[in-house]
Amino acid sequence: MNIPNFLTIIRLFLVPVFVMVFFSGTQNATIISVSIFLAAGFTDVLDGYIARKYNMVTKWGTVLDPFADKLMSITVLISFAIKNIIPAWVLYVIGIKELLMIIGGAVLFKKGTCVPAKIYGKITTVLFYISIFVLEFVNNEVGLALIYMTMISTIFSFFKYLGSIVKMRNI
Repeated sequence: MNIPNFLTIIRLFLVPVFVMVFFSGTQNATIISVSIFLAAGFTDVLDGYIARKYNMVTKWGTVLDPFADKLMSITVLISFAIKNIIPAWVLYVIGIKELLMIIGGAVLFKKGTCVPAKIYGKITTVLFYISIFVLEFVNNEVGLALIYMTMISTIFSFFKYLGSIVKMRNI
């Protein structure tokens, strides 16, 4: 196991830690859990940087990394919707896209291929992290506006990825 894959596994373990802290009822639970979420985002950036810079990209990591990201994103969305921080319908729109991407990634992996991350997916991810940060630490109204922008970016990126898959099938 290389360092980038190890960092991805750490990110997977942070998912239940986020949930336990978020719903713990302790003082500042949301602040601490959002900090855990941001730490997970940092490991995502770090593992991608190390994997590319030191040629440690693996097929396993190419699949597990986005799975870890999507699992964390869905977890945060569910948690925020349960506590009415975001509207539930935002969870449904983004969550359905993320679940379809997980299923699609698994199917492609079984067929021996994968669609690598694209810039629009990365932009959506960064926008999501910024949205959650702003919701918790800056301003709820601005954070919600950013969540809605994230949702639009999510839909756009989904159709772009779908187009990439269709092109792959036609080759």
